[in-house]
Amino acid sequence: MLRSMITAANTMNQLHQQLDTISHNIANVNTTGYKKRDAIFGELLAQQFANSPKTDEAPRLTPTGVRLGVGAKVASTYMQMKQGSIVKTDRPLDLALTKEGQFFRIAVDGDIQYTRDGAFYLSPSANNPDELMVVTADGYAVLNENDEPITVRDGFKDIQVTQNGTMQFIAPNGNMMQTINIGISYVTRPQLMQALGDNRFAFPTNVNREDVTVNLLGNNRNDISLQQYALEQSNVELATEMSELIITQRSYQLNARAITLSDQMMGLINGIRS
Repeated sequence: MLRSMITAANTMNQLHQQLDTISHNIANVNTTGYKKRDAIFGELLAQQFANSPKTDEAPRLTPTGVRLGVGAKVASTYMQMKQGSIVKTDRPLDLALTKEGQFFRIAVDGDIQYTRDGAFYLSPSANNPDELMVVTADGYAVLNENDEPITVRDGFKDIQVTQNGTMQFIAPNGNMMQTINIGISYVTRPQLMQALGDNRFAFPTNVNREDVTVNLLGNNRNDISLQQYALEQSNVELATEMSELIITQRSYQLNARAITLSDQMMGLINGIRS
């Protein structure tokens, strides 16, 4: 009975982590550029109790004996890179990446981080009062292809962004005032990225960023697929998450019931012994 209680308790603890993952997905169903995570389960340590072949005469297709596990665990959480739906807006600085695996590069406390949230804004530059800097909603600088903050002289009339990520600032007379290439990277192994909150990602210190990312420069910029006046929505499907939530809750209830039954059986055994 004690083994069944331990197995159920271990599994309940891991199911709680899956509930947290599902809840996080549901909470971000309307977050621009959010990528959902799925919990992947694995089996904990199991023991094999083998019967003697001489006493086990039944024909078998499986090994003799009984295999007893001690529950399941969340082996990892997998980030789904599936493209979210594209919603059109009326802001020229709303940019949506329409290819999977591509990220904007931003500067956060001197470090380069990544985001799929293309809702950008203009903020006065701290270094030059006559310049404006392109920033995220949280005020982090958006980087150009040389990993420098994107700045522009004030006084432009319009902003146009091409499909390959070239930002063009148009003067009031219609002439091209300034042209800047937005810093965009293709991440070859997005599962190594750590979610930092606010739609920001970074690589751990033990991962060499150059080994798992490709900065799209030169001719590679033709691989960029970007849409202006649009934002990428979260790729969370609410109906799917609610179904997973119900299944996980029922699994949690089943294991809780197993603990209750084991406790009742132990009570019966103790009653008989006394």
